[in-house]
This record gives sequence, structure tokens and C-alpha cells, in this order.
Amino acid sequence: MDIGKASQQALSSALLEGLARFRAAGTGGSLVHALAKERLIAIELPHPILGVVVSGAKEVWRGMNGSALRAGSLFVLPAKTKMDILNLPDESHGFYQSLILEVPDASVLLEASVPSTIADRRRAAVEPLQVELTPHLVDAVIHAASAIADGPAQSSVRRSRLTELLALLHGDPAARPMFDVSITGRVLGLIASDLSRDWRAPEVARMIGLSESTMRRRLAEEGISFAKLLRRERMLAARHLMAQRESAQAAAIAVGYASRAHFAKRFRAAFGSNPSTLRHSDLMLNG
Repeated sequence: MDIGKASQQALSSALLEGLARFRAAGTGGSLVHALAKERLIAIELPHPILGVVVSGAKEVWRGMNGSALRAGSLFVLPAKTKMDILNLPDESHGFYQSLILEVPDASVLLEASVPSTIADRRRAAVEPLQVELTPHLVDAVIHAASAIADGPAQSSVRRSRLTELLALLHGDPAARPMFDVSITGRVLGLIASDLSRDWRAPEVARMIGLSESTMRRRLAEEGISFAKLLRRERMLAARHLMAQRESAQAAAIAVGYASRAHFAKRFRAAFGSNPSTLRHSDLMLNG
């Protein structure tokens, strides 16, 4: 037997042993998904799901690409991807059981920017579903499952355990769907780090790992252009700075406008008033 395969089998066994408490009926509340048999056709999840097959097996089909997940498999199901899923019961117990965790925004939880190596969503159909196990990852899954199942009183512990688990998953190809935020979000995360910088579309596209044409197309699909997105964020930041008693000139410079006239024009277009008018009204309210 291949050493790597044997190691994964051993880690799968360790994972199942650590999650043994969840096999009991009713344990863990909504965290446990148990049933006799289930077939789901052409489903699309709103958010990625992280799960562990505890009993039975799971088959997932994305078009012609099928994946078989056995007990002890840690897996990630992507969002907004059509899948056919078959959950098969264990022959000895007569039911299928898994632990599932919906992950709305792993990148925010980690407070980290999305790496530029994240693949375009069109590659999702060929990405693996099963996560490669490591001893640290097995421990993190067991600790996270236990902390989540212990209830609301352990909210800080749950967040800490989940953050630890996501950090370990961050580099695994199968976990990419959990960190795949919108192109708008990826661009915002970059330009917001320095709004005074002379951001250009080709540079931003390169830094997030896309061609300029692809970035512009996907922004358009999300209902905004690069220029409008940059201008909107600059205006919002400028208004916030003036609300904090910064002068209009200082706010303009801070968000990348060398020309006061150009800044005032953009500000009027965004908010319907001159920067000086907003500044005066803010001082009246706070004076």
C-alpha cells in the first residue's frame, strides 16, 4: 500500500474516533446531518460547506466529474455550483451521517485578504472536494466540532476554534471555494489599503491574479465598473474623514485627488453637495 494513502487512512480513522460522540442520535443538535438515504439533484448552495462523512458515503457529481467520499473524509462543497449529491447509508448501521458547517465568509473571519492564487470560479468543476488530512488538521476539526456543539455560551471559543481550522485549510486546493469572494470584494480589499495611490485597472488585475479584461468583465457581471468602484470608495472615505473634522483639502489628498476642483466635482456628483457645505453642516451639528 502507498505510504501516503496509508497515512491518510490512519488520519481518517483518528478523525472518526475523535468525532465518535456525534454518532449518538441527537448529539450535537443541528450540527449532525443523519438520514437513511438522500438524493439531491442540481442543487446550488448559497455558501460553501465544510463537512466530514461520519457514517456511510457521499457521491458528488459536478457535470461529468464525480467524487466519492467515504467515512472519515473531510470535504468542501462549493457555493453557486450545480451538483448532484447521493448520500448512501452505512451497511452495518443503516444510515448516512455527516457533520456539516456552512462558511459564509472565511476570509473575513480570518481577517486576511484573498490570495491572488485563488482560481477563477470556472475551474470549480475540476477542483478536488476532499481535503488532505494532517495531524494538526484532524485535531482542529475535532476541537472545532466540539466547541460548536457545546452551545452559545462558548461563542468566543467557537470563533477561535473555527479560525484555527480555517487557517489550516487556507492552502488546500479543495478549500479554495471557502475563500473565493466576489471580484468586487477582492478589488475593494486591495484598493482600500491605500486610496491615495494612483490605482490603474491593469495593475489591480495583475495583483489579484486576473487579466484586465477578465477583471472588467466580472466586475460588470457584479453590476459595477472599476472606475465607479474606485470613485465610490474614495468618496465614502473622504466623507468619513470630513466627519472626523478633517478639512476638505486634507480629505481630498488622503483619497488620491491632487486637484481640489476635481475632488469637489466628484463629491457633488456622489452626494449632491459641495465638500465645504458638508463640512460646515458637520461643524454646526458638532459645535
